[in-house]
Order: sequence, then C-alpha cells, then structure tokens
Amino acid sequence: MKILGITGGIGCGKSVVVKVLKTMGIPVYDSDDASEKLINLSQNIKKKLSEKFGSVIYNGNVLNKLIFSSLIFSHSRYLSFVNSVIHPEVLRDFFDWKMKQEGKLFVGIETAILFESGFDKLVDIIINVFTPLNIRVRRLKVERKLDKSAIFSRINSQLTDKERLFRSNYTLVNDDKYPILPQIENLFSILGS
Repeated sequence: MKILGITGGIGCGKSVVVKVLKTMGIPVYDSDDASEKLINLSQNIKKKLSEKFGSVIYNGNVLNKLIFSSLIFSHSRYLSFVNSVIHPEVLRDFFDWKMKQEGKLFVGIETAILFESGFDKLVDIIINVFTPLNIRVRRLKVERKLDKSAIFSRINSQLTDKERLFRSNYTLVNDDKYPILPQIENLFSILGS
C-alpha cells in the first residue's frame, strides 16, 4: 500500500482532487476534518488547550473557533503549540484509519501542512495542488467569506508555493484553465495503478 500525501495552500482546491481520487476508489483521510473532530472529542487535546488558553477556548465541549483562530493566526508561537498538541493525535487517528483500508493499492492523506507537520516523512508520494494566488484569494473570499487580512494571515502561516513545488513529487495545476481530471489520470498512468 502506497500512501499519497495530498497538499497545497489554503484555497488551492485540494478537496476537488480528493473527490476525484475517491471516485477512483482511493480512500483519502481528511486531516482537517479529523483535527476538527479531535479538538472537540479528545480529552488530552481539550486539557492542554484549556491549560494554555483558559476555559474561554471551549464553549462547553465545543471549541470556540473565533477565539481559537484569532489566537493561532496572529501569534506564531501559539500556532506551534497547538500543532504540537494536535498533530500527534491526528497521526494516531490516521494510522488507525489506514489499518482499516486493507487491500488498497493507494490511500491518501490530505493536509495543507504536510511538510510543516512532518507528515511528509510518512508518505510515499507527495502530490501538490497549485493555484495562483489571485485565484486562491478570490475563492477564499467567496467560499469561506474571509476578508483579505484573514486570508493572508492563513496563507502566510503556511509554506510558500515555491517551497511546496520544490519538495513535492508531482504538482497538479488547479487554475480554472487546465482540467484537473486529465492531470490526475496522467499521474496515475505514471504511478501504474
């Protein structure tokens, strides 16, 4: 079983690539969804975040996303701390999930922070999804209703496009000009699925 790491900056359209992979019968673990669930379910995460940020970080058993995102995207030291708490839990959850994917030739893990989290060391093939910055900004304004300041604080907290391109095995271009499906089909003809 080969593990595909699917990465790309916020707003690049990784989810589009994941949907195509799933229709091809390739299961993909969504680390963002897993993080969101684990932040609210893991007693270990809740305890550490509450100790660091105070009880205001949770509304009962649910993370206060507004306070949380304002903290982590405005202070890099907070982001580092949060990552050190959440990444080990996500990694354990991923390996539990992977064990249930018996008989699959490929499985994937989707994460914008593949390199920053160290998960790149655990995958066999890194697939980067690249989208020009102006398209990413437009998508994030429309789809996530983020203002420019929020968009750039998130983009600037991630690896640069250039670095991601350099460190990946393959790059798919999702720029509204080149269809993504033929690129994925070409990639898997190379990979031999």
